[in-house]
Amino acid sequence: MTRYEQLAETLARQIHSGAWGPGTRIPGTRELSRLHRASITTVMAAQRLLEGWGLVEARPRSGYYVRGAALPLEAPALPEAVATPGAPTLVQSQRMALTLIQATQRRDVLPLGAAVPDVTFLPVAALNRALGAAARLAGDRAGGYDFPPGCPELRGQIARRMALAGCDTGPEGIITTSGAQEALTLALRAVAEPGDVIAIETPTYYGLLQVIEALGMRALEVPTDPLAGLDPEALAQALARWPIKACVVVSNFSNPLGCALSSERKRALVTLCAKAQIPLVENDIYGELGFADQRPLAAKHFDRHGNVLYLSSFSKTLEPGLRVGWIAPGRHFDRVAHLKYVSSLATPTVPQLAVARYLEQGGYERQLRRARAAYARHVELMSAAVQGHFPVGTRISRPTGGFVIWVELPEGADSMALYEQALSERITIAPGPLFSATGRYRHCLRLTCAQPWGAASEQGIATLGRLARQQLEVG
Repeated sequence: MTRYEQLAETLARQIHSGAWGPGTRIPGTRELSRLHRASITTVMAAQRLLEGWGLVEARPRSGYYVRGAALPLEAPALPEAVATPGAPTLVQSQRMALTLIQATQRRDVLPLGAAVPDVTFLPVAALNRALGAAARLAGDRAGGYDFPPGCPELRGQIARRMALAGCDTGPEGIITTSGAQEALTLALRAVAEPGDVIAIETPTYYGLLQVIEALGMRALEVPTDPLAGLDPEALAQALARWPIKACVVVSNFSNPLGCALSSERKRALVTLCAKAQIPLVENDIYGELGFADQRPLAAKHFDRHGNVLYLSSFSKTLEPGLRVGWIAPGRHFDRVAHLKYVSSLATPTVPQLAVARYLEQGGYERQLRRARAAYARHVELMSAAVQGHFPVGTRISRPTGGFVIWVELPEGADSMALYEQALSERITIAPGPLFSATGRYRHCLRLTCAQPWGAASEQGIATLGRLARQQLEVG
C-alpha cells in the first residue's frame, strides 16, 4: 500500500469514528502534512482518494468537508489472482483488439476500451510548435534517415530520463524505435524464435499477446498479484518445469492491473532471470506516471550483466501519434540494432528531433506533474462510479499509477457479451479474454480513465452497470 493510501485510510477511520461530523471541514492540506509528516503531494493524493470514496467533498477556496450523505463507500475488494501457472500456449483470437482501437476514432463513441489518453491530457499545442521548429531547423536532415541507433539528441535526453529510474545507460546504449510496440517486437525477435515459450504476467497487456501471436511463440501465464505484481517464486517454479526463453514484465503500473513491483521483487526477478540465463524484457511505459512523489526504480537498475532489455515510449505521456519510443537492450544491442535496420530502416527523424527539443526546453516535467495529478483524479472518479453503479460483489483494482482500472464482475457475467451490448449503446470496453493467452477473465474488463469526466462519462458507467446487472439477473 502506498503512503497516500495509508494516509487516506487513516483519515477514513477518523471520519467513521465521528472525529469530524457530516458537513465538518477536515484539517487543511498543510496541517495534515505537518500532523502526519507527509509531503504536500501525498496529502493531496489522499484527499482526492477520500473524495473518490465518497467520504468528503471539495469546496472551492475552502477545503474538504465530510459528506452528509448516507454511509460512505468502503474501498472495494481487489480482483482475485490466478493461483497457479498454466501451460505454454499459442496465442490466438487477438484480432478483436484492432476493432477496439479503431472504435476510439469514432466521435459518437465513449472510448473506455483502448488505453489511449484523450488529447485534453496531452501538450498538443507545445508539441506542434516543437514539430514545426524541428522541421525548420533540421534542414536537409529532416528528409533523411536517422539510422539505428537513432537521433543522437533524443538518445541523450532519454539517457537523462532513464537515470531518474536508476539506470546508468548512456546514449550509446539506446536505440530509438517507432513506439514501444516496435521495441517489444524487436526485443522478442532478438532473444527467441518461433515456438519458444515466453513467460508473461496475467492478466497482461493485449499488445504483448499480439506480438507473441505474430511471432509464432507460446505464452506462459505466471500468477500476478493485483497489488504486488508478478510473483518471482511462481516464475521460479515455472522455470523448473518449462523451457522458458524470455520473461516480459511491465515493472511499474502494469496494464491492466496498475500495480508496481517493489524494489525487492524487481531485484529478485532480475537475479532469477540472470541465474537462469533467460533475458528479462522490461516494459516501463507507465513508469513516469505514478501517483506518489517519487518515480520508482526500473528493474534494469539491478541489472549487472546486460540481461535486461528495457523499453518505453512517449505515447502515454506526450502524444501517441508521434510514435517515438526506445529500447536499451543491454548485451543484445547489436542484434536489436540489426533487426531495427532490416525491419524499418529508421525511426522518422522529425518526431525524434521534436521530442528532443521539447525535453531540452524543460516542459516535460510540468507535463508529467499535470498528467499524474489528472490521471490519479480520473482513476478515483472512475473507480467510485463503478463501485456505485456496478453489481454488488464487483471487484476493482487499485492502481498506483497509469490510467486504467481492472474490473472483476461476479461469476456468471460475460464481458464479451457486455462488449457487444455496450457498443450498441456507443460505449467501448476492453473485455477480459483479450488480456489472456488462454481466454481467461471472461467475467472481467478493463476501463480507461484518461477521458474527460462529466455527465457523459458518469452516464456511460451507469449504462455499463445496468447492462451487467441485467446479465446476472437473466443468468
